[in-house]
Amino acid sequence: MLFVSAFTGLLLGSFLGASAIWLLPGSKGRDSPVSFAERIQDARRATSLKQYWAAITGETAIERREFERWADAVLMSMGRGPMEHLELEIGLAFPLKQEQTSPFSMFGGTPARNMVNLIDKNLPTHFCGEDKKHKNVKWVANLGSHSYGGPVVAGGRVFVGTNNAAPRDPKDKGRNKAVLMAFNEADGKFLWQAVHNTPDEDTFAQAAIHGLLAAPAVEGDKLYYVTPACEVVCASVKDGKAAWLLAMRKEFKVSPYHCSNCSPLIHGDLVFVVTGNGMDDQGEIRAPEAPSFLAVNKSTGEAVWQSNLPGKNIIEGQWSNPALAKVNGKDMVIFPGGDAVLYGFEAKSGELLWKCNCNPQPEKDGKNYFVATPVVVGTKLYVGLGQYPDNPQPTRHSYVVCLDLTGKGDVSPKTMNASDAGNKGSALVWSFGGPIVPRPKKGRTVYFGRTISTCAVHEGLLYIAEENNDFYCLDANTGKLLWTHETSADHWASPFFADSKIYLGTGAASVVVFAHGKENKVLAENDMDSRVLATPTASGNVLFVMTEQKLWALHNKQ
Repeated sequence: MLFVSAFTGLLLGSFLGASAIWLLPGSKGRDSPVSFAERIQDARRATSLKQYWAAITGETAIERREFERWADAVLMSMGRGPMEHLELEIGLAFPLKQEQTSPFSMFGGTPARNMVNLIDKNLPTHFCGEDKKHKNVKWVANLGSHSYGGPVVAGGRVFVGTNNAAPRDPKDKGRNKAVLMAFNEADGKFLWQAVHNTPDEDTFAQAAIHGLLAAPAVEGDKLYYVTPACEVVCASVKDGKAAWLLAMRKEFKVSPYHCSNCSPLIHGDLVFVVTGNGMDDQGEIRAPEAPSFLAVNKSTGEAVWQSNLPGKNIIEGQWSNPALAKVNGKDMVIFPGGDAVLYGFEAKSGELLWKCNCNPQPEKDGKNYFVATPVVVGTKLYVGLGQYPDNPQPTRHSYVVCLDLTGKGDVSPKTMNASDAGNKGSALVWSFGGPIVPRPKKGRTVYFGRTISTCAVHEGLLYIAEENNDFYCLDANTGKLLWTHETSADHWASPFFADSKIYLGTGAASVVVFAHGKENKVLAENDMDSRVLATPTASGNVLFVMTEQKLWALHNKQ
């Protein structure tokens, strides 16, 4: 099983190093240690992640605690989080699938949403997607005129969201439709499409031309996605036919601002979505009692629990995605609210466990909220604040924050300065951003601008892009700025880490490739056919880049 082999490599590379031999408490008795390699051999015979994990850690609670203590010590010595964090980051919440080669079967790869792929290697640094100047191109497929959702790779298929500007079916006329397309991963052959109408109403007028905005989430033979028309869809990966469709406007009176846009989170028997409830064009919240956050049975499409937080406090709309953390022994789904508050719910019951206001002084810092997705690394959460792109009333500055998830209840800070006395007991570990004081007469006047970019965090470094112009590398532990890079472009895509490189798509029709590290080192600036507004991904040692009009599979030619 390819995923097991990849995970084995990850464990061996992380724990064993170049030549060290570690001994673990053995399943043959507490005083009879076995080698890690022996457990790896047992794990390779596993047919599920549950069996795999039991082989690695032991089957009893005592053995598991011993393993976790050992693993914690090793990981902490490497500057990484405790063992439970590794579980979440590699996606152990999902059942093992024979065909799975990489863990990026959803936006952010795993429920933790960290834009980091530790499996795929030998990805191309130099490539070109300009017309008649192809370089390191495996295949290319045509899309519509606007493409934002995806790409997501799973089960030998690549799934993307686009519009209907270039209809593949003459029966589906008109570009203002949301289209989910599926291609064969190996050669780019078009497999099928699912087409959804966007209501001809003022509410959806601005978003109608943009098509399907959010990436789907894939589990086994099913995929889940949210249409701009406020529908949650479960469909077959084989032909795109819907198993069920939940119309949130009809069932729950959800009223989105321009559109719904959420990449679902799958955990256990549930699918979690942000509904998109928001204001109207007059600035009124039409349906404050309608749910903003929804947990749906993944088999039936029936709502299991819901929350109408933040109710009347939604600033504009809600277009971010939920993430999953394991804290204090509980699975906590973190919903980014349209009031700049993160809400942590117990996954099964919907009990509110934790919340944190990330913009406690809007009169000072402007009405920023979440478009970026929160990223969980261990018991820390990282997220940047901003507004929907090209906002007519843009804020002047914003922040990236690091939060501690281990608290309970309302752990909101009073200010954005973590060292302020009033923030004692809050979840705020650090923040980066705000205005530069005193205001410079020339040059930049803020430390960080608004963002819609989800961050990538790896080996103590955090990478994130502003909506306009600059790309940042911060110390993930302290928030200290390590370096910036000016791209002179807008950034709707998020940075993607793989193969010790960071790939950043830009609105200037390029993908900039950086070396991973504490110094700014640009490896390449690759020209593409049109703007890159979706986050790249990788699978099978192939890099997938979606521009507004094409899907590119890129590799190092042998």
